[in-house]
Amino acid sequence: MNTALITGASAGIGAAFAQELAARRTNLVLVARSEAKLQQLAQELQQYKIQVDIVVQDLTEPKAARTVFDIVTEKGLTIDLLINNAGFGEYGDFAELDAEQQVKMIQLNILALVDLTHQFLPGMRQRRTGGIINMSSVAAFQPMPYFSVYAATKAFVLSFSEALWAENRSYGVHILAVCPGPTETNFFQEAEFPSGLRNAAATNYTPTEVVVREALKALEKKHPSVIPGNIGNQLIANLHRFLPRETLATLWKTLLKG
Repeated sequence: MNTALITGASAGIGAAFAQELAARRTNLVLVARSEAKLQQLAQELQQYKIQVDIVVQDLTEPKAARTVFDIVTEKGLTIDLLINNAGFGEYGDFAELDAEQQVKMIQLNILALVDLTHQFLPGMRQRRTGGIINMSSVAAFQPMPYFSVYAATKAFVLSFSEALWAENRSYGVHILAVCPGPTETNFFQEAEFPSGLRNAAATNYTPTEVVVREALKALEKKHPSVIPGNIGNQLIANLHRFLPRETLATLWKTLLKG
């Protein structure tokens, strides 16, 4: 039976990955900051008769990825699928946002993802099998004023993942960037989007279960990236093909200004 490690597993897309993989009889290592939420989810997943381990860890802390890797190693577990799902965003004018929070966003969305990938990828290559799913976003495809740092981190994740996809195919290891649009989670509320923008996003929500199933299907087909959900997400991701970047940045400033 394979084992998957999921970061940001306590809620949203991470919890949906856990539910879907558990139903497919995959053992799980669930990583997040909230021990109570992880314990509750682990208990729910026992119905599938799988092994569920939890790791309580703030991935913005120094050497957090190595700590997670060491815990997994000490448990004698082999990770066949790494899902780098942990991340957050924050809405607002960059110059007026809290600087420490912006740095933490980069630490979680980029640095932790890169470090975890580097911890687990060599073992996969040595075994000549494995998969890594990195959560990006449709925001990765263009500049997004008032959402600048988040969009930039997801652009990094997309480029990084597609490059690793090419590097690792010959080793039997498959890397996938998942680029969802608005999804049925608490993301927009936690990112403190104005209510008008939250309501607009809600009209285009994709259920978390759809994101997860389309991601796993794309991984099985060995695609480098996937944009799950409806045609609206495809349109957002492909606007850069038709409009100059200057026009795009101006357009998104108008659309995202609360």
